[in-house]
Amino acid sequence: MPITRIDQLDLNQKRVLMRVDFNTPMDGTVITDDARIRAALPTLNTLLEAGCTVTLMSHLGRPKDQYEEAYSLKPVAQRLSQLIHRPVHMMELEANLPTKGQVSMLENLRFWPGEKKNDQEFAQKLARFGDIYVNDAFGAAHRAHASIDAVARLFPVRAAGFLLAREVHYLRDQLAEPKRPYVAIMGGSKVSDKIGLIKHLMPRVDTIVVGGAMSYTFLSAQGVEVGDSRVETSFLNEARDLMKECEATGVHLLLPLDHVVATAFDAQADATITLDQTIQPGSMGLDIGPETIHLYLSAIKDAGTIVWNGPMGVFEWDVFSTGTISVAEAMAEAEGLTIVGGGDSAAAVRKADVESQIDHISTGGGAALELLSGIALPGLVALEG
Repeated sequence: MPITRIDQLDLNQKRVLMRVDFNTPMDGTVITDDARIRAALPTLNTLLEAGCTVTLMSHLGRPKDQYEEAYSLKPVAQRLSQLIHRPVHMMELEANLPTKGQVSMLENLRFWPGEKKNDQEFAQKLARFGDIYVNDAFGAAHRAHASIDAVARLFPVRAAGFLLAREVHYLRDQLAEPKRPYVAIMGGSKVSDKIGLIKHLMPRVDTIVVGGAMSYTFLSAQGVEVGDSRVETSFLNEARDLMKECEATGVHLLLPLDHVVATAFDAQADATITLDQTIQPGSMGLDIGPETIHLYLSAIKDAGTIVWNGPMGVFEWDVFSTGTISVAEAMAEAEGLTIVGGGDSAAAVRKADVESQIDHISTGGGAALELLSGIALPGLVALEG
């Protein structure tokens, strides 16, 4: 179902309760990356321009259902205040309602047990801060927590902020009728993490490209020697079934033709390139090789739609980053629609310095993976219902 956006509402002078994802990386009380705070600014600024009184709510880290200074949102409120050039008041849950035009922030939602329990009574305490509910926290939309699910259902008027609406547009709506060929690039360390996604995409895509450590499970399932590479032995049968299904349905499944290997999992390890798919005992695959890069880039170049989730190797180490960076650069040059599914893939795009050339880079790791897998996200269901 379509989701109402804030620009479709009468916002004039309204009181708005807004769920954001300010789960920012911290070093003590110092914010090391304010990207998630900045991502909420288009929605927040639109509300403020309409004269709204805004109360923000977010989680931060994993406190144990009680106040912990290390997880306080006070540093986040201070940083937000700098970005919007106006005070951001820390608001107690039991406090009087904020004054007209004020921007407030509730403390870390996970200080209360009711948040993760999706508790109705806790949701009612949150709901008193607004006449309109806005969710702009895509990164938390896959969690049935009170601030995402229960509280939204208490509001007759609820809407998506610009960030969440953009995620839904690309990760769901645009992929409903993708331009062909449709290529899905799957990477990362575990087949088990991507089984649901692969199964969901298989009837929809034309080509599935597999890289990263998960590729060694597929190769091992074919009987290929992969040395000391990571293999999920409990998923070998499932990998075989997936390969058979791809063959039966005409989906092209591309696996590495060669590898960059080392004898130790170490950033300083000597890297060598295999002659073929085989990895000798004593060595482990840590990146895709040059022949594989050529094959994968050819698929990307000709694609009408490309979705990428997961790196091709241990890209954090420069010596094993070539495959992942090559994929990022190829996507930047591709003429088709390019979507990056968050997490490590987004970090790789930033490392390759091609962010501005990708059509959409998701802000949600788990939420993006679940939405791409066809799972109904509680945060979206609550806005639609």
